[in-house]
Amino acid sequence: MSYGISRAAVLGAGVMGSGIAAHLANAGIPVRLLDIASSGDGPRDARARDAITRLLAASPSPFLTREAAALVSPGTLEDDLAQLADCDWIIEAVLEDLPTKQALYERLEAVRHDQAIITSNTSTIPLAQLVAGRSPAFAAHFAVTHFFNPPRWMSLLELVGGPATRPAVLDALQAFGDLRLGKRVVRCHDTPGFIANRIGTFTLQIALQDAIALGLRVEDADAICGKPMGLPKTGVFGLLDLVGLDLMPRVTASLLANLPPHDRYRRLVHETPIVATLVAAGFTGRKGGGGFYRITKRADGSKQTQVVDLASGALRDAGPPTLASARARHLRDLLAATDVGGELARRVLTQLWAYAFEVGPEIADDFASVDRAMRDGFGWTAGPFEMADALGLRAVVTLLEQRGEAIPPRLAAAVAAGGCYRVAGGALEQSDATGGWHAVRRPEGVETLADVTRRARPLEKNGSAALWDLGDRVLGVEFKAKMNALDGDVMQLLHRAIARAGQGDGAFGAIVLHNDGAHFSVGANLGVLLYAINLAAWRDAEKLIIAGQEAYAALRAAPVPVIGVHHGMALGGGCEALLHCDAVVAHVEATMGLVETGVGLIPGWGGCTRMLLRAIAAGDANDPMAAIVRTMELIGKAKTSKNAVDAKRLGLLMPHDVIVMHPDRLLDEAKRVAREMAPTYVPPTPARVRLPGTALVPVIEAGVQGLVAAGEATAYDAVVAGALARVLTGGEATLERTVRERDLLALEREAFLRLMREPKTRERVEHMLATGTPLRN
Repeated sequence: MSYGISRAAVLGAGVMGSGIAAHLANAGIPVRLLDIASSGDGPRDARARDAITRLLAASPSPFLTREAAALVSPGTLEDDLAQLADCDWIIEAVLEDLPTKQALYERLEAVRHDQAIITSNTSTIPLAQLVAGRSPAFAAHFAVTHFFNPPRWMSLLELVGGPATRPAVLDALQAFGDLRLGKRVVRCHDTPGFIANRIGTFTLQIALQDAIALGLRVEDADAICGKPMGLPKTGVFGLLDLVGLDLMPRVTASLLANLPPHDRYRRLVHETPIVATLVAAGFTGRKGGGGFYRITKRADGSKQTQVVDLASGALRDAGPPTLASARARHLRDLLAATDVGGELARRVLTQLWAYAFEVGPEIADDFASVDRAMRDGFGWTAGPFEMADALGLRAVVTLLEQRGEAIPPRLAAAVAAGGCYRVAGGALEQSDATGGWHAVRRPEGVETLADVTRRARPLEKNGSAALWDLGDRVLGVEFKAKMNALDGDVMQLLHRAIARAGQGDGAFGAIVLHNDGAHFSVGANLGVLLYAINLAAWRDAEKLIIAGQEAYAALRAAPVPVIGVHHGMALGGGCEALLHCDAVVAHVEATMGLVETGVGLIPGWGGCTRMLLRAIAAGDANDPMAAIVRTMELIGKAKTSKNAVDAKRLGLLMPHDVIVMHPDRLLDEAKRVAREMAPTYVPPTPARVRLPGTALVPVIEAGVQGLVAAGEATAYDAVVAGALARVLTGGEATLERTVRERDLLALEREAFLRLMREPKTRERVEHMLATGTPLRN
């Protein structure tokens, strides 16, 4: 039997419940959000209504659009439970209290339809306890779907079934969570805390306790138990502040109430007095006036960061880490450090590895499930078994032996097999408890560039880009500089990709621009531009601008379709690359924008041209005024989309561009689009448009001066806007004229190079490189 999900309900309108409802609505699913009825004179469903209002007011909002919010209907558990009769998926997200949940399930038995799936969002209560006393039909359709907060952005969804849960129910939840909600679904065993909370809270508690016992400063402990370990850069105390200091004792208490007597968690984790003191005083973290870190105001009104001294509990000004180990760049260096920070790292990691190898077989089917859960649920760059492999399993064994720890059987088996993971025949495999090897399996359609690089070598590469055979006659172009910044090497490889696709031998029928970095591209390499500015190397700068324009124009005119795969950020030149693609496959959370005015420039690689032509095509070609104003506002204000849906609204993405919920499905979808477009593809014809000339520029400049007078723009913003206006109106001619694409590109280039010579542009570029934020000079 297959289970379709077209309507849903969420019971409990707290932070998690309302967030889950919002994300279901983002996926286009009508949702009923119910909570207990309010007493008093107001509407009885005020709690659910207020939750929706809070979600809409939040910045950023858990809703992708206001239209999504309209799919959520408020109600009460007392009055509206019967309305759930048409819901295919009912998610319980009420108080973490077993009797409360069981009483609600009893009521649900009377209203759910025969095939309705019921799940709990519990993070601590075993499934077996939740369904105790329920009918066989209820238990057959019951599972745990543990979302992580905030549900829209956290990619992990832990899925737990019980002995009575139908396999088809779990398959339906996994497919829906993956394809519709964009989650990386990990199946867990029905054990306390499941995977992420079991391993993650243990690691946090051990790090917290050992940092205090060793007398470390908060700043040093967070630097050590952060990026060098592959843990979030917040470190231990910063992460506790983020999730809430009051949450950890509750999770720990629940785990201790359910863990078996022999569990290492029960033996090593204990209450930390300083946490109890802070919570009792109302300092529960970022949500409650601060925790271990506090932001306070000085007498002059400026802000300063203070931290809690772990020995005395008093506040002091925060400072940089002081231990040499806090500056370690790699795990091996951190573990070899001889100072107290190195000792902290050895204590934390040996306990983590001992625990992970002990309970791994209990909580999940394989290494990959645990590592995936830790990466996606707790933000680790590598899971415990991936970390162990990176260090070397024999080194892990040595560390455990030095601490007097017994070697867990699962670790011994992995050592005998030669590791937790290996690459064989171009595929990633993992070892099992018997020493055998099995492929790390993922759902069909999940593919990343890392999969390609494991099985092949690049066709060509240089310092900033590489070409890959992606299969299906698709040629991949990978940007691979820091933050995928763009330079002359990238432009060179773009030309090589077009040449290979145009050889006529049938090798490649499409080109896909894609990488596995955090962002598609943050734009041109500003360091190269600043170097040219400081040396007054204007000819070199012009060569770079011409190279970018020619490479992007060549993409536009390529004999095969070009598809951009957009994830993370696509800013400046990165956005311009996507604007020249025939189609874009974008992750729903991807953002993009032409932000050059923030550094005193305008888009110089065709961004002005492409956005103006799009705006004219979407409006009245005989009256381009509205298109010019719209493009002027988009580029002049350096507008950046909030997400891919918003990018379509702004015109940065086209109506035919594809939005994908799951980040690991982008490449497969791009290849599908490429296959569809290739057989009948014809390159676009260069456009010619009628533009009004500079007679319109004074009108635009008057509007900009109004913004300057209102304090919404600076005098130099007006200078940059004037240069942009001259490009968009068609140049120096005072009369209306027909303008070709190449004419607009020439105007872009001239304006860009002219602004480069301005001292205030240099100041903006320097400030952006130094701080990562725009300068309003």
